[in-house]
Amino acid sequence: MQPLLLTRDPALVDEVARLSAAAGVRPEVYDDPLAALRAWPTAALVLVGVDLVGEVAAARPARRDGVHVVGWTPGDGVFRAALVIGAGTVAELPTCEAWLVDLLADSEEVPGRGRTIGVIGGAGGAGASTFACALGQVGAARGTALVVDTDPLGPGLDRMLGLESVPGVRWSDLASGSGRLGARSLREAVPRPPGDSSGPGVLTWPSGSAAQPEAGVVREAVAAAQRGHDLVVLDLARHVGVLVDELVARCDRLLVVVPATLAGVASTVRLLDRLGPGRGASLAVRRGGVTWEDVERATGLRVSVEVPEQRGLPEAVDLGLGPVRHRRVPLARAARQVLEEAA
Repeated sequence: MQPLLLTRDPALVDEVARLSAAAGVRPEVYDDPLAALRAWPTAALVLVGVDLVGEVAAARPARRDGVHVVGWTPGDGVFRAALVIGAGTVAELPTCEAWLVDLLADSEEVPGRGRTIGVIGGAGGAGASTFACALGQVGAARGTALVVDTDPLGPGLDRMLGLESVPGVRWSDLASGSGRLGARSLREAVPRPPGDSSGPGVLTWPSGSAAQPEAGVVREAVAAAQRGHDLVVLDLARHVGVLVDELVARCDRLLVVVPATLAGVASTVRLLDRLGPGRGASLAVRRGGVTWEDVERATGLRVSVEVPEQRGLPEAVDLGLGPVRHRRVPLARAARQVLEEAA
């Protein structure tokens, strides 16, 4: 599934070849729109030169995602023809070079492949961030995983995973950027355990900063994370708002971590009322004086997993090992149960 380039402009062929080399891909080039129709539906990405967009529009190819028009100076009729073929962008070179490199690099990824699990605390101190990190650590042993910290008032997930001193991109770095964020760029830029390819990446705030990034930056980062990872774990903030609602909607699975206490259940019920119905959520319960049956009756959700108490958990986090210091600890077993159900 190579990228597809349709153009008769040798200069455009050379320019796209140069940018493709930087992205690590090689496009398949056609100078005849009719000859390209067979490859059109299955190509990872379709780039149409401004010189051929009119002829491509006349050929009426099937509508699909991932079609973009590229060239130096879009002439008359280019934008109208781009609408006919369903192009998402008319990109002018050389202004859009960096954007195009990211787009080409992402063509290697399977769009939207990353399974996304949201974790939110039903009550303060429920341990949602700890369980989110555990999911990331266990999931990273099976494929690429990223834990995304969406709570600026949380403990900092890089600190919980022992990555606070590892260089890499944080929210403050993404806030200063603009345009489309490449999946590969994000995957390679976030902090990960040094020398451990099976460890999860983390996207969080730098030490001493808790400024909330703009909603557009968060949306772009989560979309790039989903394109570039097998598993994305969202540690969701409890202060529910429009952005949290949108992030919840992006989740394949939503876990609400609730202590089985009267106060914990009451707080969780309030949270669920604010989230609204139809979220597809289930519960991760920490033991307390309230039975699972009563927790389910009060919240209207089923209990999916028990979040176990784990000896030595604070020490493991303080040592920079994260909540899952080895695969047999109780949190690892609970995380595997969730991931197996989600799969």
